[in-house]
This record gives sequence, structure tokens and C-alpha cells, in this order.
Amino acid sequence: MENIEFGSRNLRSIVKAPFQGRHYLAAKNIFSLCKNPLNMLGRYVFRIGTYPTHVIVDTPIGKVRLNLYSFHDVMTINEIFFRNDYPTDVNDKVIVDFGSNIGISAAFFLTRSPDSIAHLFEPLRSNTEKLRTNLKPFDGRYTLEEAAVGLVEGNVEFGWEETGRYGGIGVKTGRFITVPCRDSNKVLDHFISLHGHIDILKIDIETFEKALTERIPLETVGHIKKIYCEQIFPHNPLERTHRLRQYGNVAQFLNKGIALDHSTQHL
Repeated sequence: MENIEFGSRNLRSIVKAPFQGRHYLAAKNIFSLCKNPLNMLGRYVFRIGTYPTHVIVDTPIGKVRLNLYSFHDVMTINEIFFRNDYPTDVNDKVIVDFGSNIGISAAFFLTRSPDSIAHLFEPLRSNTEKLRTNLKPFDGRYTLEEAAVGLVEGNVEFGWEETGRYGGIGVKTGRFITVPCRDSNKVLDHFISLHGHIDILKIDIETFEKALTERIPLETVGHIKKIYCEQIFPHNPLERTHRLRQYGNVAQFLNKGIALDHSTQHL
């Protein structure tokens, strides 16, 4: 098949997508959950439309409006709200989100249950300003630390680009800023001490996803119910505590039931 381009997407990708189950699910959810599904589908498939714009999505706790600032934000909302990269249910109350971008993942997690809370980490000021706007209806239900998460505590060089989606520690974008960085294991231990457990840990930081996942100590990872990591794992590094399902580029780790004691939970 000739590789005909539609914006940044080619005809081969468009034709193949409906035959992959997760893309079929995304299309189905766009029509069932989105107020203006044809507009969203056109933006996602053919890159039609101008920005900024917004989308209104039906959620378990009612409609939510999300501001989108580029086609890349359309990709993000498709992956999270429609493709179901991060399966979540009403019992997931404590969320830790490494790489919160403009708040789309946090909005998804916070709309699964009216009493869930989220602890967010995002170092780019251009992203956090948009995040606070998108999460205005959830004020009081989330915390935000404007910091990267990595292997060390201290300041790090952070590569950034205009969309705010693809930057990361050491990413060679040609543009760099210095941002504070938190040691991932210290962050996890803090929130486990605070809540007794973590229901969902999401890792999407463009660098170190694999390293951060593999370095979680056994005594810590047993208190994490679900881990979603933007990474392909040929082998399960958490096999002692978690089952692994590879869902496209997202590794979904589900706790086998080890060391999860919700009796110490404090929301």
C-alpha cells in the first residue's frame, strides 16, 4: 500500500488501526463518551481543527470539560479516556502520577470515584498552568509538586519542547531548563506511609520509566495495587508481586494480592 500521508499520520496507519482491539475500543468510546464525537474523531484521525479547543467527556461522576492545546493533547485524551490505557475502577482511591502533563490523566483518575485523591508531579511551568485550569473542578482533591521524578534528589537538566508532551530528564530536544528532581522511591515511601498503600502508580516521564519501575524495593512495591508504565517490557521485573499485561506501549502491572492492607488507609 502506498504510504499516503494525512497530516502526521499515514494511510497505512489509519487502515490498520480499526483492526487492533484497543483502537476499536477507542473509536467506540469516542462515540459513547464524547459530546461531539465526529469533531474528536476528525481531530485524532485526520488532524483537522485549530487550537486551543476543548472537549466534554461523560465520566462516572458527570461531565468534565478538558482544554486541549495541540493535536498531541488529542492523542493523550484518546489514549487515556477512550483507549483505556490505564484501566481504573471505583475502588482506586489513592493515585500517584509521575509526569502529569496538562492534567488529562489526573482528570481521568479523579473522575472514576468522587472520593479519590491524586498526587501529581510535573516540572514544566507551561504544563502546570494548563493542568490547574483543567483540574479546577477537583481543587482540594489533588496535590501538585512542580518537580521531575527520577533516580536522585536534586536539580537535573530537563529537555523540553513546545507541546510539553515529549520532554524529560536528559532528553535531547535542543532546549533545556534546570528543574528540581525527586527520588522516586522516596516519593513512593512517603505516600505509602501517608495512606498505607497506593492504588495506582502511573509513570510517563519519557525517560527512566523502566529504571524507576525496576528499582522499586520489594517492601514498597507490595503496597502498590496497579502500576501503569509507558514502556515495553520483554520480561516482568515485578513478577514476585505483580502480573504483567502489555497493552500496546503501556505495561500494566496488577498486584497479585501481596502486602495490600487497606486498613491503614488515611484519605
